Amino acid sequence: MKNTFYIIVLLLIFFFGCTKKNTESQIISPQEDSLSAYLSKANDFSATTKKRKEYIKKAYEIIMNQSNDSIQRANLFRVANRYYNLNNWTEYRKIALIVLDKALRSKDTVSTAKAYSYLGDYYGSQGVSDTAFSYYKKAEKIYVLKNDNYNLSKTRLNKALLQYNESDFSGSQISALNALKVLKYEKANNITYEIYNLLGLLYNELGDFDKAIEYNNMALSLNEDTVPIEIQSKATSMNNLGLVYQNLNQDQKAIPYFQNGLKHKKDLLLYKPFVYALLLDNLGYSRFKLGISNELPNLYYESLEIRENLHLTIGIIISQLHLSEYFASKNDSSKALQFSKEALLTARNSKNNRNALAPLKRLAIIDSKNASIYNKEYIHINDSLQKTDRNIADKFTRIEYETEAIKDENSALTEQNRNLVYIFGSILILGMFLYIIKAQKTKNRELLYKQEQQKANEEIYNLMISQQNDVETIRVKEKKRVAQELHDGVLGRMFGVRMNLDGLNNFQDETATKQRMSYLNELKNIEQDIREISHDLNREKSELINNFVAIIDNLFEEQKKTYHSTLFSAIDRNINWEVISNANKINLYRIVQESLQNINKYAKANGIKVEFKKDLTNLFLKISDDGIGFNVNKAKKGIGLQNMQARIIECKGTFEIKSKIGEGTIITVTVPI
Repeated sequence: MKNTFYIIVLLLIFFFGCTKKNTESQIISPQEDSLSAYLSKANDFSATTKKRKEYIKKAYEIIMNQSNDSIQRANLFRVANRYYNLNNWTEYRKIALIVLDKALRSKDTVSTAKAYSYLGDYYGSQGVSDTAFSYYKKAEKIYVLKNDNYNLSKTRLNKALLQYNESDFSGSQISALNALKVLKYEKANNITYEIYNLLGLLYNELGDFDKAIEYNNMALSLNEDTVPIEIQSKATSMNNLGLVYQNLNQDQKAIPYFQNGLKHKKDLLLYKPFVYALLLDNLGYSRFKLGISNELPNLYYESLEIRENLHLTIGIIISQLHLSEYFASKNDSSKALQFSKEALLTARNSKNNRNALAPLKRLAIIDSKNASIYNKEYIHINDSLQKTDRNIADKFTRIEYETEAIKDENSALTEQNRNLVYIFGSILILGMFLYIIKAQKTKNRELLYKQEQQKANEEIYNLMISQQNDVETIRVKEKKRVAQELHDGVLGRMFGVRMNLDGLNNFQDETATKQRMSYLNELKNIEQDIREISHDLNREKSELINNFVAIIDNLFEEQKKTYHSTLFSAIDRNINWEVISNANKINLYRIVQESLQNINKYAKANGIKVEFKKDLTNLFLKISDDGIGFNVNKAKKGIGLQNMQARIIECKGTFEIKSKIGEGTIITVTVPI
């Protein structure tokens, strides 16, 4: 009889790991004492299943009243673990789905990956391998992104065990080696041990017995203190090494390994009773093959009893077949047939056709009358299983491919998005660069325009000054000529008249005397008036030397001639206009001009007042009117006001407008001298 079933039994050992599921978070606050107590009692294996379920339910009710945070999700995982230990897969799946929903809503990738792993465990236990594999693959993807090598390795080990269970040995080997690769820098001897064991099983199944022995020895070489006692690593490795030699038909070498594994009977029965049963059965089978009847069939019976108590279907079938083979060798065909039929019945009750192959093959050998029926059924099931195995392997490959394709597609999309970001970023930077250049050119043009405008204003002002100088020169010249004429001509003649009149004083009659005196006084008055006119003309000439004042006066004269508003102007005579730059003068002139235009257009004023004053450091221009006024805060600033403000900025001065509706407007300009 071939040893396929031994391999399948060993698979279960590693697939389910320890009897207890120990993946728990130890987050317990003082307020959670009752919750902690319920969870602790739910894990008390000495209590009844009913009691343990009650404790789990009470713990679950407390947890569901908590807010959806990492603590609640960790506690829900603890509840799932309790259901796992009770083999209550329905509730286990329910809790895993609840945690998955909460984790996805909270964007908690750690809990999401863990929930995927739990769902993989569930579907693996139910024999839905492709769905289990898909969930493990989802968890694996998250752990890769999180660089969580420990959990990544565990997930890949679960995948490898799943593939092994479905006879996808090449896929299982790849997954196991990938799991081992990411543990290179991790301290995780428990996982490393299970990977070595699985690789030993794989190479044993593939017929590479040297490799199988190598990996089993590597597992055995790991320090037992670094591997949890629940795994019973030494006993398990001893069984695996003995199994390799048994498959090599070197049962003499296999027996010491089985015996060594059975040394710690107490710990085995506590933590791994199924391993103890496996060692008993394997020891008995190797002795049977060597013709040693020592402790047979008691070893088989003891192993069968343990397996029946643990409901280990495959183990029960193997023990029954070994008993059938044993009694056949003793020519007890009745018992041999009985145990083979019991094995077939156990297999059919398990609803797993694979389990029926070995019993059918055995029955075909010992029940010659019905051999053709058994062989026909065997061939039918075997062909069906081979097709199923190929389909499962194809499904695993397809899931791997689709996941990698999605990953590649996501990578391509990520790269495409990154390239788009680079392209749009480059376009944006280029656009900003071009905008800055354009803005700078515009600014330069504006500056050049202002410079040209300022230069034009200077030229206009100089032309106005020049024109005014010409006018004033002619005017002064004319005044001087008139003054000279008055002084030299009129006064001279008047002086002659007065002298002649003085000569009439020789006439002494009273009438002549009165006339002469009257003429003389009148002449004196005329002479004095003429002198005063001459002096006034000369004084006005000196005042008109300042051409800016004359230009402003001309502006005021134009205003008075054109508009009905009464204009009053006052210019402080103490202002030294020579120390004020021509640029500032033209700006002040334009401000006065613009202000008068605004008043004429909008103010409806009857009176306007323009004043120039100074103190030690500043020149003040104040323009006020008694017009309709406006709301300074709400009024839109037109181009006129903007130009006035721009001119004040050029003068490095300040500009203030005060106005209220119905109360007129006051503009105050301050320019540093």
